[in-house]
Amino acid sequence: MEKGMLENLYHVAIAVRDLEQVEKIYETALGLKVEHREVVEDQGVRTSMLVPEKGGTAIELLEPIDDNSPISKFLEKRGEGIHHICYLVDDIEAVLSRLKERGVRLIDESPRPGAYNSRVAFIHPKAMNGVLIELAEINKSE
Repeated sequence: MEKGMLENLYHVAIAVRDLEQVEKIYETALGLKVEHREVVEDQGVRTSMLVPEKGGTAIELLEPIDDNSPISKFLEKRGEGIHHICYLVDDIEAVLSRLKERGVRLIDESPRPGAYNSRVAFIHPKAMNGVLIELAEINKSE
């Protein structure tokens, strides 16, 4: 596969007000299991990654840890629900470079640290017909 390509849909992120309550709903109703929880201070969120028993696309829950976080503002404006979708990439710099060359509007011109030992960047929703897209490169060596 050529470097700098999308690999697969990694997760669908959902903004929530009460992480533990929503985890229980997804565990009970869908049989998903919490694989990892993490606080991402610079984004102002607590995250929880829920995965299907047999693998596949995960659900990421995002709960604000303060009133100034982007998720807090999202909840205030839109309420709970889908926040973004995330694709794994093999070379985030190459993907961002290709998008810039094609004139795609980006939120992040370069990657930043993300949850789950990743580097992430977001494509502006205005470039994707109203959908916020996250690109994530997972450091598989750690």
